[in-house]
Amino acid sequence: MSGNDTLARLAEVIESRRGGDPDKSYVARLFHKGNDAILKKIGEEATETVMAAKDGDAKKIVYEVADLWFHSMIALAAFGLKPADVLAELERREGLSGLEEFALRKVQSRDHDERQP
Repeated sequence: MSGNDTLARLAEVIESRRGGDPDKSYVARLFHKGNDAILKKIGEEATETVMAAKDGDAKKIVYEVADLWFHSMIALAAFGLKPADVLAELERREGLSGLEEFALRKVQSRDHDERQP
Protein backbone atom coordinates (compact mmCIF):
# COMPACT_ATOMS: atom_id res chain seq x y z
CA MET A 1 0.00 0.00 0.00
CA SER A 2 1.43 3.37 -0.95
CA GLY A 3 1.79 6.42 1.24
CA ASN A 4 -0.44 8.28 -1.20
CA ASP A 5 -3.25 5.80 -0.44
CA THR A 6 -2.75 6.29 3.29
CA LEU A 7 -2.89 10.07 2.94
CA ALA A 8 -5.98 9.88 0.72
CA ARG A 9 -7.79 7.60 3.17
CA LEU A 10 -6.88 9.81 6.11
CA ALA A 11 -8.06 12.89 4.18
CA GLU A 12 -11.42 11.18 3.63
CA VAL A 13 -11.76 10.46 7.34
CA ILE A 14 -10.85 14.05 8.20
CA GLU A 15 -13.38 15.39 5.68
CA SER A 16 -16.06 13.08 7.09
CA ARG A 17 -15.61 14.72 10.50
CA ARG A 18 -16.42 18.20 9.18
CA GLY A 19 -19.73 19.20 10.71
CA GLY A 20 -19.54 16.25 13.10
CA ASP A 21 -20.25 16.32 16.81
CA PRO A 22 -17.43 18.24 18.55
CA ASP A 23 -18.11 16.26 21.73
CA LYS A 24 -17.42 12.97 19.95
CA SER A 25 -14.60 13.78 17.53
CA TYR A 26 -11.32 15.63 18.04
CA VAL A 27 -11.24 16.63 14.37
CA ALA A 28 -14.84 17.83 14.48
CA ARG A 29 -13.91 19.89 17.55
CA LEU A 30 -11.03 21.56 15.68
CA PHE A 31 -13.27 22.32 12.69
CA HIS A 32 -15.90 23.69 15.09
CA LYS A 33 -13.34 25.98 16.79
CA GLY A 34 -12.26 27.35 13.40
CA ASN A 35 -9.13 28.07 11.44
CA ASP A 36 -7.30 29.88 14.24
CA ALA A 37 -7.50 26.78 16.45
CA ILE A 38 -6.33 24.55 13.60
CA LEU A 39 -3.42 26.84 12.78
CA LYS A 40 -2.45 27.18 16.43
CA LYS A 41 -2.32 23.40 16.68
CA ILE A 42 -0.01 23.22 13.66
CA GLY A 43 2.31 25.72 15.36
CA GLU A 44 2.36 23.60 18.52
CA GLU A 45 3.09 20.44 16.57
CA ALA A 46 5.83 22.14 14.55
CA THR A 47 7.49 23.26 17.79
CA GLU A 48 7.22 19.74 19.24
CA THR A 49 8.78 18.37 16.03
CA VAL A 50 11.71 20.75 16.35
CA MET A 51 12.21 19.83 20.01
CA ALA A 52 12.11 16.09 19.21
CA ALA A 53 14.69 16.61 16.47
CA LYS A 54 16.93 18.57 18.84
CA ASP A 55 16.71 15.63 21.27
CA GLY A 56 17.71 13.29 18.44
CA ASP A 57 15.17 10.63 19.43
CA ALA A 58 14.14 8.96 16.16
CA LYS A 59 10.89 7.48 17.50
CA LYS A 60 9.86 10.81 18.98
CA ILE A 61 10.69 12.63 15.73
CA VAL A 62 8.49 10.25 13.73
CA TYR A 63 5.68 10.58 16.28
CA GLU A 64 5.78 14.39 16.22
CA VAL A 65 6.06 14.61 12.43
CA ALA A 66 3.00 12.34 12.19
CA ASP A 67 1.13 14.79 14.46
CA LEU A 68 2.33 17.71 12.34
CA TRP A 69 1.26 16.05 9.10
CA PHE A 70 -2.11 15.10 10.59
CA HIS A 71 -2.88 18.63 11.73
CA SER A 72 -1.60 20.04 8.43
CA MET A 73 -4.08 17.76 6.68
CA ILE A 74 -6.86 19.22 8.81
CA ALA A 75 -5.77 22.69 7.64
CA LEU A 76 -5.76 21.51 4.03
CA ALA A 77 -9.32 20.25 4.44
CA ALA A 78 -10.37 23.51 6.09
CA PHE A 79 -9.24 25.35 2.96
CA GLY A 80 -10.77 22.86 0.51
CA LEU A 81 -7.46 21.23 -0.37
CA LYS A 82 -6.25 17.63 -0.39
CA PRO A 83 -2.94 15.86 0.13
CA ALA A 84 -2.89 15.28 -3.64
CA ASP A 85 -2.52 19.05 -4.09
CA VAL A 86 0.64 19.02 -1.97
CA LEU A 87 1.96 15.91 -3.69
CA ALA A 88 1.39 17.57 -7.08
CA GLU A 89 3.42 20.57 -5.91
CA LEU A 90 6.23 18.31 -4.69
CA GLU A 91 6.19 16.47 -8.03
CA ARG A 92 6.35 19.81 -9.84
CA ARG A 93 9.45 20.68 -7.85
CA GLU A 94 11.10 17.31 -8.46
CA GLY A 95 14.27 17.73 -10.41
CA LEU A 96 14.68 21.40 -9.51
CA SER A 97 17.46 22.28 -7.16
CA GLY A 98 16.44 24.10 -4.01
CA LEU A 99 18.23 27.19 -5.29
CA GLU A 100 16.37 27.04 -8.62
CA GLU A 101 13.05 26.66 -6.80
CA PHE A 102 13.85 29.61 -4.51
CA ALA A 103 14.83 31.79 -7.49
CA LEU A 104 11.64 30.84 -9.35
CA ARG A 105 9.47 31.72 -6.35
CA LYS A 106 11.27 35.07 -6.03
CA VAL A 107 10.56 35.92 -9.69
CA GLN A 108 6.93 34.81 -9.38
CA SER A 109 6.47 36.90 -6.24
CA ARG A 110 7.99 39.96 -7.92
CA ASP A 111 5.76 39.46 -11.00
CA HIS A 112 2.72 39.13 -8.74
CA ASP A 113 3.62 42.30 -6.82
CA GLU A 114 4.10 44.26 -10.07
CA ARG A 115 0.61 43.27 -11.28
CA GLN A 116 -1.07 44.54 -8.11
CA PRO A 117 -2.72 47.99 -8.45
